[in-house]
Amino acid sequence: METFEVTGGARLAGDVTVTGAKNSVLKVMAAALLAEGTTTLSRVPDIIDVPIMSEILRELGAEVTGHAPEVAITVPAQIGHIADYEHVRRIRGSVCVLGPLLARAGRAKVALPGGDAIGSRALDLHVMGLERLGASFDNAHGYLIAEAAKLAGAQMSLDFPSVGATENIMMAAVLAEGSTVIDNAAREPEIVDLCEMLIAMGARIDGVGTSTLEIEGVESLHPSHHDVVPDRIVAGTFAFAAAMTRGDIGVHGARPEHLELALDKLVQAGAVVAQTDDGFRVRCDDRPRAVDFVTLPYPGFPTDLQPMAIALNAIADGAAFVTENIFEGRFMFIDELLRLGADVRTDGHHAIVRGRERLSGAPVRATDIRAGAALVLAGLVADGVTSVADVQHVDRGYQQFVEALQGLGATIVRRVDETLI
Repeated sequence: METFEVTGGARLAGDVTVTGAKNSVLKVMAAALLAEGTTTLSRVPDIIDVPIMSEILRELGAEVTGHAPEVAITVPAQIGHIADYEHVRRIRGSVCVLGPLLARAGRAKVALPGGDAIGSRALDLHVMGLERLGASFDNAHGYLIAEAAKLAGAQMSLDFPSVGATENIMMAAVLAEGSTVIDNAAREPEIVDLCEMLIAMGARIDGVGTSTLEIEGVESLHPSHHDVVPDRIVAGTFAFAAAMTRGDIGVHGARPEHLELALDKLVQAGAVVAQTDDGFRVRCDDRPRAVDFVTLPYPGFPTDLQPMAIALNAIADGAAFVTENIFEGRFMFIDELLRLGADVRTDGHHAIVRGRERLSGAPVRATDIRAGAALVLAGLVADGVTSVADVQHVDRGYQQFVEALQGLGATIVRRVDETLI
């Protein structure tokens, strides 16, 4: 068991540098399966999901060498098709091997994935899109089993702009025969990042960054080098940390255009946000004002920053209305926030947050990656000590989170087996 012990009261000030995106790196690692040879990745984050994904790729026949921030993936001419439960159960993003396996091996047997407990994330749209390309599916003994003797382009419209479905369909379509059109495709920066890597490998994709992707299949792709897009959620987490602690934090290596709405909300809360040469700076001198948030697919407010938005409002001046439109389980962490003295009431996918001057430290547990980070931020503005358990979730999405916060002036330690390190 590991915990973070956070002592509240510090004003965070200084600079942090953002790594590559957790929500992109697993997908571009899977995309390497589409080409025989060695693909290299840089700006790879040092998070625990990366070695898990590396093991999945090794089981499929690839050789993965190096360590964050540089990783090389060497793919043989013939790849395997089975991604077993032992590793897939640990990370939701592992399902992204489905499209590449169908494209390269013509079949796939992928264990139904695990990941964060933030609500139902069915694979229906993945299956629908890949079936339109010619795949057939079965579900048996905890595995999703797919076959496709030949993939052929098709036109389809997604009922919801699912990031994962868009990625899987796109990675299969780049090697399908003919043209594929995906309407209502996801537009997240991580989708653009994957598109840019695929294009560098020889794929033909039009409409990058829009809700309509047009893909002309090619016979084969070639390896490439790719820099993983900066992690906008990590950047946003530190932006919220600055506003909550009345601090002043420079976030380097970030792309503020990927966080436009979130940064605008912080300005509404009373923070000063300034763009810099390689990122942005957030300063907040007074208690933040309560601000309403509604999560939506990109370019809307990201669901991954919703826990931080609730934590901010928990200590803000006034009351705010927060609506979660993406994952019904996102509010699970509110029970933990209540232990810190927050005043939050939920009704379905809505929450009313009434700000309090300060919270009160208490033992809590992280229910998912972003909930864990938000509870740490809440602990920074709570009286006394807040102990956050189940921090393995946080380690899945944040590189050296404790060390980064310590560098900004936070009083936080990681406790392992009753020993402070």
